Amino acid sequence: MTFGNTILEQCAVLGAISEDPQVLTRTYLTPAHRRAADVIAGWMRGAGMDAHVDALGNVVGRYAGATPNAPVLITGSHMDSVVDAGRYDGLFGVLSGIAAVGELNRRGVRRPFAIEVVAFADEEGVRFGFSMIGSKALAGAFDTGWLARRDAAGVTLASALATFGGDADAIPDLARDPRRVLAFVESHIEQGPVLLDGGHALGVVTAIAGASRVRVTVNGLAGHAGTTPMPGRKDALAAAAAMILAIEAHASERAATLVATVGKLAVAGGGAINVIPGAVEFTIDVRSGDDATRHAAVIALRERCEAIAATRGVTLGWDVVFELAAAPCDPRLQDAFARAIAAQGLAPVRLPSGAGHDAMEMARLAPIGMLFVRCGNGGISHNPLETMTADDADVATRALVSFLEHLDPATLRH
Repeated sequence: MTFGNTILEQCAVLGAISEDPQVLTRTYLTPAHRRAADVIAGWMRGAGMDAHVDALGNVVGRYAGATPNAPVLITGSHMDSVVDAGRYDGLFGVLSGIAAVGELNRRGVRRPFAIEVVAFADEEGVRFGFSMIGSKALAGAFDTGWLARRDAAGVTLASALATFGGDADAIPDLARDPRRVLAFVESHIEQGPVLLDGGHALGVVTAIAGASRVRVTVNGLAGHAGTTPMPGRKDALAAAAAMILAIEAHASERAATLVATVGKLAVAGGGAINVIPGAVEFTIDVRSGDDATRHAAVIALRERCEAIAATRGVTLGWDVVFELAAAPCDPRLQDAFARAIAAQGLAPVRLPSGAGHDAMEMARLAPIGMLFVRCGNGGISHNPLETMTADDADVATRALVSFLEHLDPATLRH
């Protein structure tokens, strides 16, 4: 049996552990989270690791290095899901890491660094509205004020953690000492079509895109749909539509380095079929692997929207509500992954990640690297149609074994 077949079978097992028997939904600190954590910990032990569920619900497996005081290389991904999810987002990186360590253990290989595989407890942020809880804690960025956050049912994070069997008082102790962490690397399905369209099974991630989110308000003048002449109307929705098309055009002109998305659009009061819309609100999500490119785009998009507003006689409100810096992957780790891919007889390709990952938080702690694996069905993800092949899971895991076996820790001292 190949690594790939085993991993896909394990994904099927975990895919059946859900809050909803009809679809895969596994959110943070739920009974489904606990059941899946216990299964993953058992697989870690079977691969030769010591394993435990930590104070915040992360599952941590440790494979000792060649010496007792060796630094640690951390790998892994998340074990939680979105609502009505696919089987491979996050979980592939956990299971591939377990399989790679299991192979080293089978051959009696100990590296000059310990290896920890972490199944992070909450990357998606579905339950409490903020993401990457588990990786934030390991990176020393957990804010204890978040324990008062409530889910949709009014349950606080602190209360849910106590019910789960966690320990809020021990969360500060989860923070790792940067002097002891060599690097963090994450294997992940691409969640997009670039590798698939290019005929590549694997890719080396160059950077995880940063994001800017903007709330835009357009105020015009409501009026009667039948009696107000077309010339001189101050139609907020028509103005917003022109802005949205301008946003799409701007990003399309820079498609190699930038994406921009209008994800929400609302007419004030819900709108009416016989009323000219007087006020509209929409959102913009701008992402790039280069922060300077992203910041320049936000400025340019505002200028284009202001010009449309002036032409159409409406006013524009522009509120940047969220900023997340890009996380460049370490060039030395990129090169090490490229060599590991080449060792599998494949041509290494490099590409950015448009989606966020736990590696972004772990970058606070140590150099990061990411290995992308092709997914099928047009690259669809966050969807039950998300898929990958056993062959791709196998070659990705073999590349990870090669990476771990040949990485020279002396090149990563920081």
